[in-house]
Amino acid sequence: MNLLTSQIVRLSTFCLLISLFSCSSKNEATKEEQISISDQVKIESTDSTSVNSIKGNLSLKQIPTVPMNVILTGLKEHRLVTVYKLRVVKEKKDTYSYSRSYDEPGESETQEHFMPGVDLVYGYNLLNIAHYDLTTEKLNFLFDHPVLVKSLYYPSFVQDSINKKPINRNYYLVSVYDADTNADTLINKKDLRRLYYFNTNCNEKIQLIPPAYSVVRSKYDPMNDVVYIFARHDANGSGKIEKEEPLHIFWFSLKQPAEAKRLY
Repeated sequence: MNLLTSQIVRLSTFCLLISLFSCSSKNEATKEEQISISDQVKIESTDSTSVNSIKGNLSLKQIPTVPMNVILTGLKEHRLVTVYKLRVVKEKKDTYSYSRSYDEPGESETQEHFMPGVDLVYGYNLLNIAHYDLTTEKLNFLFDHPVLVKSLYYPSFVQDSINKKPINRNYYLVSVYDADTNADTLINKKDLRRLYYFNTNCNEKIQLIPPAYSVVRSKYDPMNDVVYIFARHDANGSGKIEKEEPLHIFWFSLKQPAEAKRLY
């Protein structure tokens, strides 16, 4: 084997190892953000005087979790708490440790101004959102079981305006994978993605897009203060979305969100 051939072989081997490592890391990351149906435990709402009850709920019992951040909303008495998944790592025989599947606050939670009067948090291994009312001292969860929250839209903390007129929102919108729609025993990105409206106290929930659809993306119309939702129709009822299935467009008003109307 001459020098050139030897170098080519070494380079090919190196590239193959890099490729395998990359695929392995990607698969591990993909596997990380999912919930097994066997871990589904119903979560009960509680109040601040029941400390033990709160701790039990936040742990979600079978899934180790941790509250990361208190989100300051534009509603004075209303605050939200993001609840994230902890990764369990087996170190030695019958020995386990917990490692965070996120960075410190400010690094993992990307908060940004999304639409007038609305701020946005992107989730990764975000299993639930807790709502707390400072006046009543009541805490309740948006979902009664662990889910995968992808986007949380909430009233902006800083006063906003449209055409120089103050605008205030009094609700929350959540884009989420909340059910094992394709019946593979997991809740992950292969399932249908839903979009929900929650009122001020988070005790009223409305599904904005029909159940047989999966949200793909959205577009804001500033002239009419409405949102267009692009959603793919699960035409064959498989519980998952395929590229050949039709893409439809819905819309709803941000002034008072309700079940979206189909535009296309």
